[in-house]
Amino acid sequence: MDQPRYLQLADHYRRLILSGQMPPGTRLPARHEIAAEHGVAEGVARSAIQTLAGEGLVEVRSGAGAFVRKRPELRRLVRSWYRDHRGGSPFRAEMEAQGRAGTWSYESETIQAPPAIRERLTLGEPDPNVVDVMRTRYVFFGDDEPVMLSTSYEPYELTRGEPIVFPEDGPYAGQGVVDRMAVIGVTITHCPEIVSARPITAAEAKDLVMPAGSLALTIQRTYYAGERPVETADLVIPVDKYELVYDVPVRRGIAE
Repeated sequence: MDQPRYLQLADHYRRLILSGQMPPGTRLPARHEIAAEHGVAEGVARSAIQTLAGEGLVEVRSGAGAFVRKRPELRRLVRSWYRDHRGGSPFRAEMEAQGRAGTWSYESETIQAPPAIRERLTLGEPDPNVVDVMRTRYVFFGDDEPVMLSTSYEPYELTRGEPIVFPEDGPYAGQGVVDRMAVIGVTITHCPEIVSARPITAAEAKDLVMPAGSLALTIQRTYYAGERPVETADLVIPVDKYELVYDVPVRRGIAE
């Protein structure tokens, strides 16, 4: 099936940008010029430009047009089982490795788990009168620059009344999930992650200081103690600023 015309146009200009034929700062032709050159309606040209803007390839300036954005050098974010086990915050350790100060803002509250989270944490049928997860929303910073967002959920039944009930308050504030769970005798055994990509929402764009519709990597992470899920989170990472690197331990005798 043929691509819609606006996607074909976006592909055309994407190739020019990525090949360097349209370097950073170059102004794209105006919508009416694109429409005339390619024999399409101006609405098609507008959709093509919006697609490129959503990918972070161009910046639309009111009254001036669309300009090729400078592509920032990608920083690495290491997803490492080793780092999760060496104590403290894995994010802070990663920022220290880059020579940056890792900090974060947060907000915690008890809520009734949404259906998707309920399924991940195997919570069963909801009781309308009972809150069953501690939700913590984070914005992570490296030297005051937003790096990623995370929304974490922990079963309230597991942590209620314990010194770790609030992830960012109390004697174990700021520790990673692995270390906090160990305090109450829960040993994390594995942590699958599902990585995908999507446009960010308007609220996410505000927190990340990015144009709405920009692409982001998303990670759906769940920590397990044996077969029991004890925490799950959704992470959002700007795709034009960071790349993920997975550091996976290898043991002899285990087939790939």
